[in-house]
Amino acid sequence: MTRLRLLSFLAAPALLAGCANTTRTPADVLVYNATVYTVDSTFSTAQAFAIQDGKFVAVGSAEELRGKFQAKQEVDARGQFVYPGFYDAHCHFYRYALGLRDADLVGTSSWQEVVQKLQQQRKQYPQAAWITGRGWDQNDWPGKQFPTKDTLDALFPNTPVFITRVDGHAALVNQKALELAGVTARTPISGGTITKDANGKLTGLLVDNAVRLVSGKIPEPTAAEAEAAVLEAQQRCVAVGLTSLADAGLEKANIDRLADLQDQGKLKLRLYAMLAPTKENKQYYLKNGPVFKDRLTVCSFKVYADGALGSRGACLIHSYADRPQETGFLLSSVADFRSLAKELAASKFQMNTHAIGDSSNRLLLDIYGAALHGQKDRRWRIEHAQIVSKTDVPKFGQFGIVPSVQPTHATSDMYWAGERLGPDRLKTAYAFNDLRKQYGQVALGSDFPVEDINPLFGFHSAVARQDAKNYPASGFQMENALSRPDALRGMTTWAAHAAFQEKQKGSIRPGMAADFVILDTDLLQAPKEKLRSAKVQQTWIAGEQVFAAK
Repeated sequence: MTRLRLLSFLAAPALLAGCANTTRTPADVLVYNATVYTVDSTFSTAQAFAIQDGKFVAVGSAEELRGKFQAKQEVDARGQFVYPGFYDAHCHFYRYALGLRDADLVGTSSWQEVVQKLQQQRKQYPQAAWITGRGWDQNDWPGKQFPTKDTLDALFPNTPVFITRVDGHAALVNQKALELAGVTARTPISGGTITKDANGKLTGLLVDNAVRLVSGKIPEPTAAEAEAAVLEAQQRCVAVGLTSLADAGLEKANIDRLADLQDQGKLKLRLYAMLAPTKENKQYYLKNGPVFKDRLTVCSFKVYADGALGSRGACLIHSYADRPQETGFLLSSVADFRSLAKELAASKFQMNTHAIGDSSNRLLLDIYGAALHGQKDRRWRIEHAQIVSKTDVPKFGQFGIVPSVQPTHATSDMYWAGERLGPDRLKTAYAFNDLRKQYGQVALGSDFPVEDINPLFGFHSAVARQDAKNYPASGFQMENALSRPDALRGMTTWAAHAAFQEKQKGSIRPGMAADFVILDTDLLQAPKEKLRSAKVQQTWIAGEQVFAAK
């Protein structure tokens, strides 16, 4: 062999190695063999994607990306279906976490069943200072009558009891709780009700602002108890594919605790925290401005305009069909709402208002329009937008107001909402597609713990307008069902848009946060009756696996 040929022979492997090193780009994770719904601007699909430093860096075919990237970890999706991480645009995560030790009263079929669960709760936690529970709904019971405290007084004369209705806007308490809170038949209340019987005796039922008179007396958990509850709640969320949450109505101390857990690397979820409009919150945040961090956003105030339909606290233009003498009520004065809107319009914060009734929706939409003066990209939001008069629906588009809705509310309420509203007004309720047409988008959430935390339940309710039993067979007011692509957008990129985050997350494309979920089911093609039973196989946040099915 000549010297030249020998040198060429020896150099060949080095040249090949050099080519391999320069042509394959390092990556942390490469996912392949998948059907990837990117939820990008064209709603394209792909088969693979690569992740580096917590972000997507490439999306395409498996052959292309496996040839281009040298990944530290390759994930074979086994032909399953990948979506951007699910984003709950309206929930109460911190409250849900702290309530995990409450008696679970959701789905109780009678007052007697509620009482039995409270007795079980007392046996389980005999040293607890209070007996607490949540989730009862008198609309599910025979007679549909609100309960009274008599049984609680007899069973727990020396232990305060506080149990909230499923919507969180009403609570039943016993006499001991009333005494500790100093609530009597003469206690004044505005924007709520301290219910009395025909003889003027307190029944123990508190509605809206009256609830706070007693809830404020319940002892706060210790730091260790709160941390344990938050981390348990996080595990439940990632197990159903949630990677981002909008927590509606927090105090600065709550946000600081959650931020501290994130800084320690314990809390992986991305949080968009809505502030309660307290004096302390306004003083601090309006002075210091919004917070935009990788996993924490604080740029909005959550306001309550009215109560809930189920407890007749929703403020209606005309009286309730089943209670002609009542129209519901506002939780603050009109002057207060206008003042706050003016204050926030002069700041960099959003105003996100809980509005259920058609009267409260009309009032807040008009207040928004007047305060914003044509600023259509401030992304102020109406949370729930549950009953909106046909004449007011166009204001969402006119003023640039984001409709933030919860599809499972429609399928939970459909059994009795007509009794409250009557058939004509019912047609203006839960009109999600009408709202989408006006604004161009709709942000989807669950309002958990009012509803279940599983976002797939909301997806099913949005597209099928059916409950867990696939009732009604033809769907509830199907003219306001969302298409499957729009429902998926609503729980990913449109939810991100509602929080000014659509350039950071909500779709699978280069430069976006690598938050995604792998399911065993094709949400865009599966039969409707299969949607709720879809199983999460894996959940990833910032390129880190935070859940894997066993």
